[in-house]
Amino acid sequence: MDTSEMITQIQYRKVHIGTGGYAGCGFELVKMLYQKNATVYVAGRTASKAKKAITAITEEFPTSTGRLEYLFLDLTDLPSIKEAVNIFNSNETRLDVLTNNTGVNTLSRTKYCHGRELNLSNNCFGPFLLSKLLLPTLQRTAASSTPGSVRVTWAASIAAVLFSPTYGMTFDHHGNPKAHSTALANYGQSKAGNILLAVEFARRYGKHGILSVAWNPRNLKTELQRHATSVQKLCTTGWLWPSVYGAYTELYSGWSSDITAESNGSYIVP
Repeated sequence: MDTSEMITQIQYRKVHIGTGGYAGCGFELVKMLYQKNATVYVAGRTASKAKKAITAITEEFPTSTGRLEYLFLDLTDLPSIKEAVNIFNSNETRLDVLTNNTGVNTLSRTKYCHGRELNLSNNCFGPFLLSKLLLPTLQRTAASSTPGSVRVTWAASIAAVLFSPTYGMTFDHHGNPKAHSTALANYGQSKAGNILLAVEFARRYGKHGILSVAWNPRNLKTELQRHATSVQKLCTTGWLWPSVYGAYTELYSGWSSDITAESNGSYIVP
């Protein structure tokens, strides 16, 4: 199935959430959805960036009957996630696809936020809580929708293979994911965690008609590189693709009819 066929399947009155939908491949995905009349909640921390992106997209597609809404969401601040879900549920009665797109990549140094390692907090813990709190809405939507159309997708990375510890994640003596001494290992572990979350979400909630897959967006030119060192940027410049290519993979993961109950929990690679 080509991209145009996938986009055609996006129908009016469908409601989606895209975290980090104002930059990189998330921004490109929101453009694809909006031009086919979908309602998309652009979720993230920076209102100014989100509103600028929303204005740019709506001006580019003036004939769309879709709707773009900004939803404040800080994935490192767990109480704010609950508040974001409450706001969404007060405005909408359905959620067709949740795209967990937001990612941080602190390759230059290890950082902590609210007492948790930043990569794990933003890339794993936050998306898991968001997906869990939205589960009742997803279940209700799945009960009245075409089988396989309600989905949760998770942003993974080649870093999950290259830089994560053995078996993907390691745990401390309390059973919590362990922070490592290098930022690269922490990032790789967080991306491996997203693959594991996709599999477990599929195992637990596939019986409710919800599909869950992880996807590798490929090596892209996005805002993630803002944390890279000068040497890292120099080494990667020649093999980074435009961010729209990552959006194609997101679109396939969230909307292609190729993905069925039999492939629930899959890892999608371009």
